[in-house]
Amino acid sequence: MRPDFSVLFLTTLIGAGQGLFLALFTVQICALFALLPAQDGHAFHAHGSLVALLFLGAGLAASFFHLGRPERAWRSAARWRTSWLSREVIVLPAFMGTVFVYGALHLLGWNPVLATLGSGGAIDATLVVGIVGTVLAFALFLCTGMVYACLPFLREWASPLTVINFTLLGGASGFTLAAAFSARFAPDTWRFLAGSALALTLLGSASRVASLIRNARLRPRSTLQTAIGIKHPRIAQKSMGFLGGSFNTREFFHGRPATFLRSIRWLFLAGAFVLPVLLVAACLAGAPATLLLPAFLVQYAGLLAERWFFFAEANHPQNLYYQAIT
Repeated sequence: MRPDFSVLFLTTLIGAGQGLFLALFTVQICALFALLPAQDGHAFHAHGSLVALLFLGAGLAASFFHLGRPERAWRSAARWRTSWLSREVIVLPAFMGTVFVYGALHLLGWNPVLATLGSGGAIDATLVVGIVGTVLAFALFLCTGMVYACLPFLREWASPLTVINFTLLGGASGFTLAAAFSARFAPDTWRFLAGSALALTLLGSASRVASLIRNARLRPRSTLQTAIGIKHPRIAQKSMGFLGGSFNTREFFHGRPATFLRSIRWLFLAGAFVLPVLLVAACLAGAPATLLLPAFLVQYAGLLAERWFFFAEANHPQNLYYQAIT
């Protein structure tokens, strides 16, 4: 398939925003059970929610560049009963609204206690909103992944690994960003967040490599022989029936040679996984925590390359006919 850069930015930006929110709320949950020090809601949770909203908003804005008629974007939510894309269109603004409320409650300090745990921990309004946001964050990961995993004819995508990878890679980038953010606003939590980011990045690398191995073993179910009903072992296609390009030749094939795809694969493996792991591990071993921001930037660039490869790797069945000619 031909990667569209608006979709690359959409999926990676909202993934980082989702992961950042989950990291913020994880710190609050840990503080509730005295596993981490409680943080200043204004400096940490409110500002962190603002950063998450900026990423989510940028991803939403990027999605409009993918639309042929942006003024009709509202219609994309009409098929929510059967379309994962429609469900994503509904869940994304709902999640953004929840993140906004979560940050606003922390910013304004409006945290009425609704219940008290036996250990003394208080369940307040921000905790309830955070739980709702967590459910919506994972629902958004599911919807975004299923937009692609639900297409059986694109066998590289039609796997549970697609949803798992979207979730783990978004979580990894978000927690790496949260670690860099906490180094400035919550210095007593950055080690926990950096360790979590390291674990998520390693899990994401394992699941992504597993999908690469799976996809490398796929074999086409159709051939030129089965397409035209002729069993001759050697069939040579001489023309695609067009004097120039068409929608099929532009939209369903990336147009890059195999050597370029191999280069992108090694590039995203290094940028999304190897380098961030080394940088975060160096911080945990005693290097300055300021390296966490470069770790996120490198990881995000690697995830852009990973998402480009994700789309380019998907081989539409029609390419049996058009790809060889183009």
